[in-house]
Amino acid sequence: MNSIEASIRNTNTKGEVNALRSKGIVPAIVYGGKNQNQKISVSKKVIKLLVDKENFLSNILTLNIEGNSQNVLPREIKFDTITDEPMHVDFLRIVKGAKIALEIPVKFINNEKSPGLKRGGVLNIVRRKVELKCPTENIPDELVVDLENKDIGESFKISSIKLPEGVTPTIQSRDFVVATLAAPTIIKEPEKPAEETAEEGAEGAEEGAEAGAEETEGEAKAAETDKKEADKTDKKEGDKSKKEDKKTPTEKK
Repeated sequence: MNSIEASIRNTNTKGEVNALRSKGIVPAIVYGGKNQNQKISVSKKVIKLLVDKENFLSNILTLNIEGNSQNVLPREIKFDTITDEPMHVDFLRIVKGAKIALEIPVKFINNEKSPGLKRGGVLNIVRRKVELKCPTENIPDELVVDLENKDIGESFKISSIKLPEGVTPTIQSRDFVVATLAAPTIIKEPEKPAEETAEEGAEGAEEGAEAGAEETEGEAKAAETDKKEADKTDKKEGDKSKKEDKKTPTEKK
């Protein structure tokens, strides 16, 4: 549980509140229970560090307000629309025995031990957070889904997740799905053994050599045919030339 320091603030105007912000202080308020609302201020640096945590709004904090400690739960934080800096925080007092509805993050573990994921399966996360009704003294930090030995086709419903004592889902009408382990879009073919691959490679090389030999033989035959046709043409032209040479000068005219 995180503990942060806070101070009582006596600001009444917008100008006074802005003056606090300019000093790196965030105005806040504590409400709930039988006590009156209490205006406080906390360090902006501390708030920013807490906000970076995924479960900030479901994590109980201890506020030390000028020597007095009380447990609170962050319920709302407002940010500047331009700078995205924290502007105001609401804290709810934790009253023992009370219950509160919170969104708790879901965490998936042992991904590397899932045969389904190893075979290319896809983890489809339906709900990254689940709203639960929790006793204020027993709020879980996260819900854990164990993927060890889980195969393709598995469905993870809220009933399969172990919840702390007294914690119940706010949705009671059905056993809703949190995630599924689905088949891959493209199924990978198993790799062939190295020996089989080598044999196929050798066969391919032999076929390639045979094809090359056949091609070379075909080219040789084609070249020989072309040569014979060329020789015939040359012989015809030679005979024609001889006949023309034998003609008398008058015939030539």
